[in-house]
Amino acid sequence: MIGWLDEQVFSSGIASLPLVSIDLIVRDKASGQYLFGWRRNRPAADHWFVPGGRVQKNENLDDAFSRLSKTELGVLLFRPNACWFGVYEHFYDDFVFGEGVSTHYVVLAYEVIVNLAELNLPAQQHSEYKWMAKDAIGESDLVHRHSKDYFI
Repeated sequence: MIGWLDEQVFSSGIASLPLVSIDLIVRDKASGQYLFGWRRNRPAADHWFVPGGRVQKNENLDDAFSRLSKTELGVLLFRPNACWFGVYEHFYDDFVFGEGVSTHYVVLAYEVIVNLAELNLPAQQHSEYKWMAKDAIGESDLVHRHSKDYFI
């Protein structure tokens, strides 16, 4: 739980600085489908979105990648084994604590190929999960536009 003062400091940082994050484009080895979670938190709440999260202060990218794979997928993965997808920018009109502050992410995107049975998907960030074929991603109004960008 973030305290009031911590929330105020974090909000100030979000208002003035871009955040760095890693998005995981998760493809099932057997079906070729991609994993999306229904976002519970702002920004991008109430949309299907790929798993991922912020890089923490003083955390190197390899450690961040492994931490996020464990947290978001329930399986420990390593960045050198992932396929580099590129750098993206995500801009939002809101932020984690509500409205009134915009959020800017610099996103490092990686594709990981997994065996569905290996995943242990948690429910902290996403309330449910869905596997989607590439064609269905672009057609869905509920997939967030920033996640769609990975498949264009």
